[in-house]
Amino acid sequence: MAEEERSPYQPSLPRRVITAANIGVVGFICRTFLYGLNRTEAPGLDGFLEILDSREDERGRTRGLITVSNHVSVLDDPMMWGVLPFGYHWNPNNMRWSLGSYDIVFRNRFQTAFFNYGNTLPTHRLAHSPHGGLFQPTMTQCIRLLSDPHPGTALPPTDLLPSPSLPTSDPFSSATLNYTITGFDSFPAPSAYPVNRHSWIHIFPEGMTHQHPDRIMRYFKWGVARLILESEPCPDVLPIWIDGPQEVMNYERTWPRFVPRAGKDVSVRFGEVVDSEVVWGPLRERWRGLKERARRKRMLESGGEMGGTATEGLGELQDDELKYGAEAQQLRIDVTLAVRNEVLKVRRASGLPDEDPKRGLAETYRAEGGKEAGKVDGSNPDGSATEPGL
Repeated sequence: MAEEERSPYQPSLPRRVITAANIGVVGFICRTFLYGLNRTEAPGLDGFLEILDSREDERGRTRGLITVSNHVSVLDDPMMWGVLPFGYHWNPNNMRWSLGSYDIVFRNRFQTAFFNYGNTLPTHRLAHSPHGGLFQPTMTQCIRLLSDPHPGTALPPTDLLPSPSLPTSDPFSSATLNYTITGFDSFPAPSAYPVNRHSWIHIFPEGMTHQHPDRIMRYFKWGVARLILESEPCPDVLPIWIDGPQEVMNYERTWPRFVPRAGKDVSVRFGEVVDSEVVWGPLRERWRGLKERARRKRMLESGGEMGGTATEGLGELQDDELKYGAEAQQLRIDVTLAVRNEVLKVRRASGLPDEDPKRGLAETYRAEGGKEAGKVDGSNPDGSATEPGL
């Protein structure tokens, strides 16, 4: 049965209300803390709000939106969006999706419900779970959220009520609207709903928080490359530079460690949407070439039968060359370096000097004596400190 024939256009009303309340209350608390107890500025916010306004109605979204930033504190995600005016936190058409470490924020039933309703997708980390990595099902969900996996689905009336021809079901009661990461768990599949096409996803490509005295970033991981290369059409990418939350939740803070420190200078600087044709166009063309070669190889191996030309589902990779081949891996490296360069442009606009280009390479951190990314939960040789991110 086709996706649009078995799935409602949007989640149930109770779920939408709880999600709006969840995100709205968190946004209200964070905005109150940022502007009431700290000195907060948000350069470029007006331009970003114009982008959100242009996407406000589902009909105005023709491609996904990725916002990407550095990661200096466990409070980065909620505090960063505390700079948005109150109305944007409750607006169902502009709610963002984010990624959260399964072993940190999905540890019990209460946390799982809170983050599920807060539009946070569970992500397994290879250092803590065999289910982690670049090709875990959550990445498929992200690619489909940024794309339109529901081609030909008619838009509902302007009141956004589900079409009468579709069953009224919800991820918590319908297995067809869930997905699994381990084969035993079950999470709501937001990409099943046509209303979520061309969504907005925010990511921290460093993968963990990193506090450096010179405000230097770690290298970026490859997940962001999959989102840019495999989403259809190419999503908009907007870089953000955040500074200050590392003082609000500094690693060296004493008891009570769980209490955020007030009276700090916080800056959330929004960049501009990256020119997709200039920056991502050549990289996506290389990806299309790799996919075409893989398709032809499968066809030759199958003797030219139709089975050899079967295409993979959106956000799914079955071909080992596309997953682990040297060219595919190098392409992902090139994309992540390009993304990091866009964030560095916003960093430079804040008045900070250029970084050493070697800081964007994973090899730099390995050479400095740390485990893949430096010593976790402690001080690194370069004077920085890292902790698992949310």
